[in-house]
Amino acid sequence: MAGGHRLLLENARQVVLVCAGGERFLTRDALRSLAVLEGASLVVGRDGLIKAIGPADVIRRQFSGETFEEIIDCSGKCILPGLVDAHTHPVWAGERVHEFAMKLAGATYMEIHQAGGGIHFTVERTRQASEEELFRSFQQRLQSMMRAGTTLVECKSGYGLDLETELKMLRVIERARRELDMGISTTYCGAHSVPKGKTATEAVDDIINNHLPKLKELSRNGEIRVDNIDVFCEKGVFDLDSTRRILQSGKDIGLQINFHGDELHPMKAAELGAELGAQAISHLEEASDEGIVAMATARCSAVLLPTTAYMLRLKQPRARKMLDEGVIVALGSDFNPNAYCFSMPMVMHLACVNMRMSMTEALAAATINAAYALGKSHTHGSLEVGKQGDLIIINSTQWEHLIYQFGGHYELIEYVIAKGKVIYKM
Repeated sequence: MAGGHRLLLENARQVVLVCAGGERFLTRDALRSLAVLEGASLVVGRDGLIKAIGPADVIRRQFSGETFEEIIDCSGKCILPGLVDAHTHPVWAGERVHEFAMKLAGATYMEIHQAGGGIHFTVERTRQASEEELFRSFQQRLQSMMRAGTTLVECKSGYGLDLETELKMLRVIERARRELDMGISTTYCGAHSVPKGKTATEAVDDIINNHLPKLKELSRNGEIRVDNIDVFCEKGVFDLDSTRRILQSGKDIGLQINFHGDELHPMKAAELGAELGAQAISHLEEASDEGIVAMATARCSAVLLPTTAYMLRLKQPRARKMLDEGVIVALGSDFNPNAYCFSMPMVMHLACVNMRMSMTEALAAATINAAYALGKSHTHGSLEVGKQGDLIIINSTQWEHLIYQFGGHYELIEYVIAKGKVIYKM
């Protein structure tokens, strides 16, 4: 279609920019109030990037006579950045609904894991599933996330544990990255668990000597793109030294460090991540005071997962301590067979209620700071000229309704837009 611009969003009651000065993340006092424009309009160009944001009358004059592929009247509505989900495990086969009953009856995560359930149950079924089966279920899950407002999502492998299945999962993620409209950050998580029949040392050696060289080769050939490396650093899984070896080897081939740490036991994972220059560490329910300070100093983001603590009845991560110390706090859904939640609005609500975050802190954690955790806050996570035109429109005069209405996002979110293209309309 001819015309200079893809999309005009007119006359919104509120446009929540989140940032207005090119910030790559928000901490401390910057989280008290976010940048919000009243009575504003927004333009996205044909290249998918934001061209202008400002008072509706100014934008109207500036773009009078211009043509647009689509114009949406946002009167009485709010425009927000597309949400960023900084931690998911969305490629797998084999439901684990039966384990939910076991957990409700008092079984712990590690008890289920040691009884052959948990990750091992999913690994068996994922190994058996065809690539096409995995892609179809993955695609449906991404669509559910997108309808809840997510436009950029981190996606992990990790239910293969052998090279063949890990590569199968990474090919599925790569196909989605190329074919679908959602933004995807790909994480190799071959060290999600110690495979049956191997010791932890053997698993580490296999990853370093076989998995990572193959990833490097496939990446160099342009067959798959992997952004991050992850390890489940946990007692009885991968200890601190094993974690260090794998993460450093991943960093050496150009991957960002973004790993599971200090979830069930204090492991000094926060300290390790800060030392290695990690982009992000997830979970951190058991992070030490020293580790929290080290993460703040190193600008290593904390990806907090309120769904996991809620569903596993763990103690909550110390979000307030982290925020007070100046840690870059981000949020993720931890979507996986053990924590089945697609919705970042519900994650933000849980973060506010259970982790005592404010609504502005939670929104920043699900936008600019989550984008930072993925190394993408220069292009995503806020509504600023030059950034990608990923946004949502909600049918409310106050943006806070997105968090306040627990479970109400499917009635609130009218449009989800990626690169200026409507990818969901209620």
